Amino acid sequence: MRAAVNTSYGPPEAVRIEDVAKPEPGPGQLLIRVHATTVNRTDCGVRAAEPVIVRLFTGLTRPRHTILGNEFAGDVEAVGRDVTSFTPGDAVFGLSPDDSGAHAEYVRMPESGPVAHKPAAVTYEQAAPICDAALLALRGLRRAGLQSGQRILVNGASGAIGSAAVQLAGWFGAEVTAVCGTKNLELARSLGAVHVIDYTREDFTRDDRRYDVVFDAVGKSSYRRCRRLLEPRGVFLFTDLGFLWHVPLLALLTRFVGKRRVMIPIPKPTGQDVRLLAQLVEAGDFAPVIDRSYPFEEIVEAYRYVETGEKTGNVILTGLASPDRQS
Repeated sequence: MRAAVNTSYGPPEAVRIEDVAKPEPGPGQLLIRVHATTVNRTDCGVRAAEPVIVRLFTGLTRPRHTILGNEFAGDVEAVGRDVTSFTPGDAVFGLSPDDSGAHAEYVRMPESGPVAHKPAAVTYEQAAPICDAALLALRGLRRAGLQSGQRILVNGASGAIGSAAVQLAGWFGAEVTAVCGTKNLELARSLGAVHVIDYTREDFTRDDRRYDVVFDAVGKSSYRRCRRLLEPRGVFLFTDLGFLWHVPLLALLTRFVGKRRVMIPIPKPTGQDVRLLAQLVEAGDFAPVIDRSYPFEEIVEAYRYVETGEKTGNVILTGLASPDRQS
């Protein structure tokens, strides 16, 4: 099968498409033929080993797993022994395990993992970006204890994580203020934001409103600057380790000092949460925002674009499952 292989840490050009062995499903596993996948911040960070601490989890000197990509949508081609929830031909989407990346024609994963039947109303391209950003946003909102009637500010509301957070916060029943650039103000409103702030024209940290949750979905602000926005028992959610990796220390410190909290939402993907997202998509409560779509052969260009930091929502890769190739 074809796969985008990354055998050494480096720039986008470190990724190349090669023929590799096709995985086989073992007991309790699915073999999925991938129709669409994504390139996201996680992929870029693992590929480049940035921040360097990721090497503790991905390999100190070179990648332990050479095929990146965690989001996918495709068809179940085969199932292993004892699989009961899926059958060959089922259209599915989800997050792949580390040892079987989704930047390939086939991905193998456990039936019990973060995978669900694809909502019938969406295409494979629309289903592929449902999970990664939304599960992180969902985890953050749950940890922050967001409730109906509360106020939340989302910085970076036009990115993959931010656009998911705006929609999910609205589903929670919160009043959402979205921070984004001029070109995406109407997008933020369409996603459910009640208030929008154009960061190119005003400093959102000077906003007069106070919030129960401030969610920095792009890691470009700081607790020091955003603290004044928080209610006395407010929560600051951050998706980055921060300068000199200070955010985990702040998260620990604020557990014991003061009433405001700093949290880093670390997702724990489950099949139950993926099925919840499928239900939200079917109900019209959530739809991942898609910026661009690249053919699989242009994966390096997709990486380059994601790393500009200018994308709106998600970047998709298509054409992985070529109809004339079966292995």
